[in-house]
This record gives sequence, structure tokens and C-alpha cells, in this order.
Amino acid sequence: MDPLVAAIDQGTSSTRFLVFNAKTAELISHHQVEIKQSFPQEGWVEVDPKEIMQSVYECLERTCEKLGRLGVDVADIKAVGVTNQRETTLVWDKETGEPLYNAIVWLDLRTQTTVESLIHKAPGQDKNHLKHKTGLPISTYFSALKLRWLLDNVEEVRRAVRGGRAMFGTVDSWIIWCLTGGSNGGVHCTDVSNASRTMLFNIHSLAWDPELCRYFDIPMEILPQVRSSSEIYGWMKSSSLAGVPISGCLGDQSAALVGQMCFQEGQAKNTTPHFEYASLCPLQSDHGLLTTVAYKLGKDEPACYALEGSVAIAGAMVRWLKDNLGILKSSSEIEKLAAAAGSSHGCYFVPAFSGLYAPYWEPSARGIICGLTQFTNKNHLAFAALEAVCFQTREILDAMNQDSGVPLTQLQVDGGMTSNRLLMQLQADILSIPVVLPTMSETTALGAAMVAGAAEGVGVWSLSPGHLPHVTYEKYEPQINTEESEFRFARWKKAVQRSMNWETTEPSCTAPATTGAGKKMKDSPPPARAAP
Repeated sequence: MDPLVAAIDQGTSSTRFLVFNAKTAELISHHQVEIKQSFPQEGWVEVDPKEIMQSVYECLERTCEKLGRLGVDVADIKAVGVTNQRETTLVWDKETGEPLYNAIVWLDLRTQTTVESLIHKAPGQDKNHLKHKTGLPISTYFSALKLRWLLDNVEEVRRAVRGGRAMFGTVDSWIIWCLTGGSNGGVHCTDVSNASRTMLFNIHSLAWDPELCRYFDIPMEILPQVRSSSEIYGWMKSSSLAGVPISGCLGDQSAALVGQMCFQEGQAKNTTPHFEYASLCPLQSDHGLLTTVAYKLGKDEPACYALEGSVAIAGAMVRWLKDNLGILKSSSEIEKLAAAAGSSHGCYFVPAFSGLYAPYWEPSARGIICGLTQFTNKNHLAFAALEAVCFQTREILDAMNQDSGVPLTQLQVDGGMTSNRLLMQLQADILSIPVVLPTMSETTALGAAMVAGAAEGVGVWSLSPGHLPHVTYEKYEPQINTEESEFRFARWKKAVQRSMNWETTEPSCTAPATTGAGKKMKDSPPPARAAP
């Protein structure tokens, strides 16, 4: 049997464990477990860190059982990589191993008033005034503000910090620490791709930045060690894979970039709802995109960067139609309903449930459905929802073309929504360029497995061009003329403007939040500091 490499893929709504052949990139077996999100207040999104780890262990064991039934020896698994939802923020006690609060998920909005206050106090009220170091605008999206909220509002976190017991991390750090021993010697680390999404990391020096930490009043001693994306961090201490090295770590979008073989400058991929363009150096965007660290493929290798466009809601919009409106029995039904309509009949859906991300970075926006008539039915809404995914991608593609100066001639895509063939055709129509879909859909997990298998000391996977696995693709060509595409996109842009400035954070509009004990929860800004 060829050597195998595995990946833990921990996402917003589920955890998966996948095992690949290191020579052919063939998926051998996998298991998936859904995780629950909680919504304590409007705009708040949390998940139980213990449930995350329970799902990881369950996926590991069930996959190993499946391998056994296939006659595959789990001893053939030579390395494990981790890929994860980014920006989601945790703090735990390094002595007890207990989380000190639920993980605050990346799309959580509780820090909005802090963001507004910081922008108001920034020179020129510029939300980009930290971008020269971080590549990011000040936004609720990134980890620093979530961590600041935990320090301000959770007494257990403050006590642990004072006692030298607190550890901060994004989901990758939590998983690696737990799997390598937890309170019994677990490794507290992250990789450059995840660190670059915190607003505490200098993307040029590739280190935590003391001035940024002072700006947000974050104690540096609670931060994980920053490592490359491909090296041995530690070894599994329990489960059926005890002794196997954990040797790869990438944020989910970076993992998909690797899995799509985007190792050359100018390549781009779209993993809904994120769009990344590979770059050898940190390009600064003038059109609302982020500059982020894509990956660093070894301790002594240079960092590679990406321009990224992120939208807040894409796949979650389908879940909203199913769970909140009840017009879908299952998420897969949306393709059938949309196909029955054939068009949106002039209906446009802006899913700004958590504000608008790239290229607007406008947290005051809220979701709207406009252009409704008496003729509109659930089929038209389904079509409008799929079109909204395509329009959001079009906005980011336009910004990326302007920033890079090299217009893309095709778009590589991956992710769960690519199983929707109608969506793929709509995407080609709205972009007016071909959409290219790999026949092997698990590119995010594959990317994490690739960097794990290629790590020094493992060496069962080569990332050199001549040794990369051969991937076949399916291509969708545009089927409508450019004039129609431009007309529909212009109508969408008009709808986006209608969604702006909807929400306010005026004190008279929002009742103070309280804990169960009646303690007021605050979203107050850190003390005023000079911008670094």
C-alpha cells in the first residue's frame, strides 16, 4: 500500500477527517460530523470548543474503523494536517484544559460598536489605518476584537490571564494543542496563514507585532507560537493514530489554494465565499480586498501571499432559506427549485445578514430581497439566492482584476456549493469567463494533507511541479451575452446600495445585553491608543 496522509477539516458547520493516498491524491476514506452553532443574542454566533474536539475524535475513530473494513492498515497514515475555519476565537486554561468561554465564530457581530469607535478615533477615520502592517481593515471579522471582548467581559478569562494560565488560539491552535497532549504538554502553536487573520500579526516580519498588541491591549504571553504551514508541530498522543505527526496547518482558504495547485503568481481560486489570488509578495489592495499570508511551505521557505475577497454569507444563505423560511426541505433542493424558475424574474437577494464584507466592509448593511411582484414565488427566490453568490464573486473578481492588473481568463472553483451545476453555470454567465471545477472536490482537505505529507521529517509527498498529482477538470463556458450579464450585475449593485446603512448602534435602539446573573455585557472600545 502506498503511504497515506490524513487531514482534519474543521469548518463552521461540520468536522471531517479524510485520508488520501500520498502518491495519487486519491481519497481513500472519510467521516463527517456536524456541529451546532448557538446564537445567544442577535448577531452573536458561538460554538462549544468541547463539541469541536468531540467531533474531531469521532471523525478520527470512525474513519479508522472504515479503513479497517477496507483492509487498510492505519499504520500507513504517515502524517496528519489541520485545516480550519479562520478568525474564530478561543481562550482556554492551559492547566485544566477547559475552555473559558464558547468559541466566538468568525461572523459574530458583537464587537460592532468597538469597531465603530476605533474607526472614529483613527487618523482620518480610516478603517484601513492598520492595513500597512496587517493587510486588513478594522472589522468584526478578525480575531483581535473578539479576543478583546473576551478580556473585557468574561471574568474567568481575566483571572486566567492574571494567573498566567490563559491560552488564546484560533481553531487550529485548539485542535493541535488538544491532540498533542493538552494540559499534559500540548503544543501551543499556529501557522502563518491563521496568524495573519488576527490583526495582531505583522505580515511583513511574520511575527506578532508588539505595537498592534498594545493597540488592542492584548497580552502577548497568551498568543501561540507562529510556525510555518509545513513542519512537524508534535505527535498525536491518543486515539488510533497515537504517534503520528501533526505536520501541516493551513486556514481553510489557504488549504484550498494549495489543493488547487496554486503555486504560481497570478493563479486564483474561489472557494465560496472566499476568493484568493496568489502573489509572491504582499500586494496592497486599493479596491477593498485583503492582503493575507497564503502559506509558508517549510521553516526555511519564503512566505507566499494572497489577495483575498471574503463575503460574509454564501452557503449559509441556502441554510437560511431552509431553516428560517422553510421553502427548502434540504439544501440540495435549491438547484431543482431554481431550475424550475429559470430566472429570478427581476428579484434580487442581498444576503448581508452580518453586514457586507469585501469589497465594501460595511457592517451597517443588512439583508434585503427586492424587486418582488405578485408573480414572485419560492422558485424565483431560490434562483435569486444562487445569483447572489455569483454577483458577490463578480464584485470580488472585478476588484482583483483592478488590483493585480492582470485580468483572470478563467476561475478555478471548489467547495461544497460546486456540486450545484446550475450555480456553476450561473457563475460562468455572470463572470463572462469559464469556470473550472476539479473532479476531485475535496481540495481544502487535500491541501492540508499535501503540506503535512511534504513536511521535513515526513517527506511522503512532493510539492515540486513535476510531482504534483494530476487533477482533471470540468469546464463551464458562459452561455449568455455580455450585455445581459452586465445588466443583471448593475441591478444587483443597485440592490446592494439599498442594503447599506440599515443598522445603527445608537444606544436608544439597542437594549443592554446581560448575562444570566444580570451582569451587563459590554462592547466598549479599548482605551484610546496611538495607532502603530
